[in-house]
Amino acid sequence: MQKPEDEKLEGGPLSGITVLDFSRVLAGPYCTMVLADLGARVIKVEKFGTGDDTRAFPPFVDAESAYFMCFNRGKESIVLDIKSPRDRELLERLLDTSDVLVENFRPGVMDRLGYGAERLAKTHPHLIYASISGFGHSGPMTDLPGYDMVVQAMGGVMSLTGWPGERPARVGTSFGDLGAALFGVIGILAALYKRTKNAQGERVDIGMLDCQAALMETALARYDVEGVVPTRTGDCHPSLAPFETFQAQDERFVIAAGNDQLFLLMADALKAPELALDPAFATNDLRCRNRPKMVEAIEAVTTTRPVQHWLDALNEAGVPCAPINTIDRLLDHPQLVSRNMIVQTEGRSTKPFRTAGNPVKLSAYKDMDPQRPLVSPALNQHREAILAEVMAGSESYLQNSTARAAQDNEPPAAGTYWTELGLKN
Repeated sequence: MQKPEDEKLEGGPLSGITVLDFSRVLAGPYCTMVLADLGARVIKVEKFGTGDDTRAFPPFVDAESAYFMCFNRGKESIVLDIKSPRDRELLERLLDTSDVLVENFRPGVMDRLGYGAERLAKTHPHLIYASISGFGHSGPMTDLPGYDMVVQAMGGVMSLTGWPGERPARVGTSFGDLGAALFGVIGILAALYKRTKNAQGERVDIGMLDCQAALMETALARYDVEGVVPTRTGDCHPSLAPFETFQAQDERFVIAAGNDQLFLLMADALKAPELALDPAFATNDLRCRNRPKMVEAIEAVTTTRPVQHWLDALNEAGVPCAPINTIDRLLDHPQLVSRNMIVQTEGRSTKPFRTAGNPVKLSAYKDMDPQRPLVSPALNQHREAILAEVMAGSESYLQNSTARAAQDNEPPAAGTYWTELGLKN
């Protein structure tokens, strides 16, 4: 039951959970962004000078990366030099008070720094330690670097994307990174729930290639059952028909009549009873086998009127259908706007821009306010506040604070830990 807005809670169900975020670029930051959207406090640990690589990715809003701001909204930023005893002490205090650590370096990097999962399981047994890498922390490929494009190719989705007879195509978004990020969130939430039972932390090991395999829908099973290698089918579903795009008088649109009943309703909405009476289209299996003939018969009707006419008719009949929206249409889409899915974010410049909000709607909690920009942190913006909070009881640390403050943004000497952290996944 939906609560009145004034009775809903601020924050989210993860309020009180602190996440120490060593990740960068996309898979890790997207994972921790979801946790932040759900109410967790996320402290982002960044490298000297440049911080997260994506701070240099276009497009820019007054020299600040919109790419970075999209996935780091609502987080805090601190620069740490783990070679420094002072910062190691600070990191140990942060680990004491954190619930989750997320990292997406290549396996072995965090171990060499002294902050690997095995060591922290002994010194901080409450900690959920989540690693996102190209191939996970076991298996013959564990040491190889992994990027989204690499796992899209290796995981099979590129072989299924594009038109028959054409070159394989990359999925239009970073499917490999985003899939791993979401499975990372699932693993972390499961581990947090498990911790409520026994007060023990957990290792969450996410391999991007594993996630690609898990997202292959029925492709693996189809090959194992039929012995035929699935390949590119363009805009249609290999097991359902009609489930693809069709040409109208002005542009293409989608009809997704995924069962026999919907096909009959579609024929009625198109005022084409001959489609329902044709024996070649009597069942979904027959429609899949006779797809070219079916598409020709449907387009003989749909090309006579504009898209909006058919969308109105099909929607009224209860047949799933859609226009093929370009990105500019999404920002003002009435359904997305009504559900607060178009929100604003900004950085130091306080020049907000629009991006996607949180799709997880919880009845007890207030949704994001689309009129109030979510803030992404400047590099090292929260260092002093975190120092005051975490190290207040350390007299020796505070004595060095003033002298060191001026050096916090200087680049480290050669061979410091950030040189090693430059390794991707």
